[in-house]
Amino acid sequence: MVEQTLAVFLVLVLLVLALWFLRRKGLAKMNLSMGGRKSGGGEIQVVDRKALTASHSLHLVRVQDRMILIGISPGSCQALHTFAAGPVVPEPPGSNR
Repeated sequence: MVEQTLAVFLVLVLLVLALWFLRRKGLAKMNLSMGGRKSGGGEIQVVDRKALTASHSLHLVRVQDRMILIGISPGSCQALHTFAAGPVVPEPPGSNR
């Protein structure tokens, strides 16, 4: 029993060392975050979201130089309107829409 436990521990240590080596060489990337809207600097950005009911919402999404208004319901997801994207101006705190 002790030998099996030590063997499993040794394999885990070797895996961790291999991952560490690969990350140092830039051959492996690991993202363990499970958090909310973290932008990776890509081409798609969620600009705003508005809940209409518990199961229906509107999402405003920027894709390159276009803005897309998307309606979400339990049974579907539909692009409602597409238009040219202008600069996004953040709202002042405490303002009501």
